[in-house]
Amino acid sequence: MHNFKKILLVFIFVSQGVFAQKKLEKEEWQSLFNGKDLTGWDVKIAGHKVNDNYKNTFIAEDNMIRVNYKEYDKFTTEYGHMYYKQPFSHYKIRLQYRFTGNQVPGGASWNVRNSGIMLHSQSAASLGLDQDFPISLEMQYLGGLNAGERTTGNLCTPGTIIDIKGKTTEEHCINSTSKTYNGDQWVTAEAIVLGDSIVYHLIERDTVLVFTNPKVGGGYVSKGHTFKDGKVGSEEEWVRKDNTPLGSGYIALQAESHPIDFKNIQLLNLKGCMDPKATNYKSYYVSPDQASCKYKK
Repeated sequence: MHNFKKILLVFIFVSQGVFAQKKLEKEEWQSLFNGKDLTGWDVKIAGHKVNDNYKNTFIAEDNMIRVNYKEYDKFTTEYGHMYYKQPFSHYKIRLQYRFTGNQVPGGASWNVRNSGIMLHSQSAASLGLDQDFPISLEMQYLGGLNAGERTTGNLCTPGTIIDIKGKTTEEHCINSTSKTYNGDQWVTAEAIVLGDSIVYHLIERDTVLVFTNPKVGGGYVSKGHTFKDGKVGSEEEWVRKDNTPLGSGYIALQAESHPIDFKNIQLLNLKGCMDPKATNYKSYYVSPDQASCKYKK
């Protein structure tokens, strides 16, 4: 508990002193989607090779990335993810999502209005051919079912473990404190990811989940399982990494049988040149990248 409080105090200090930067300093958010096509992203669908976009599961349409099942007669094991080309370690990501229509026939009952984004993920190229989910930290998005509460901005942990309030947990999915969002409405989601130290999930600007110390481990999806159960590529390599910090990786959008749209996918890199003498210095950076520093000649 003491370590968790210490990390939390550090983050509060960072939030007040770094994220609330000078009015004259502009945050350099970058769009991860060009609004027209899937350039810059790699598709990997279970049972298919990298960039075999089976039955156009992912499409770009009307300035959105859409998880699309119009060409499917039935869903079986085609769990898919689309990975941005560049890995990150310290960053803020924000986007809007909405679930639409009905789940494709064959999808599991727990996948109705269920999707998410994967953070600190392994690359598309490193997945096994039949691997369902990447080793990653999933910010899970759930839509309401017009019956009871169903939180969103949750955490699921394929091949990972984390600490909650200073205690390690191997639970596969951990609920947030968000409200329920029924229907096909747009929801704004954000994550603040600080390497292997702390991650914040925000829904509609409210912090709904905080966890620390992400690591590789926990089998594939829960205690007692193995990486082999998830058809993970290079299983032995992942076993060797068991219990090691997970501080960087790729961002991926998820497709698991219910149509969902994503738009306004933007990222603020928090790793960069922290030398005030450099021309590309930003006061909001929290992790140094000295090699990126640029100076006037």
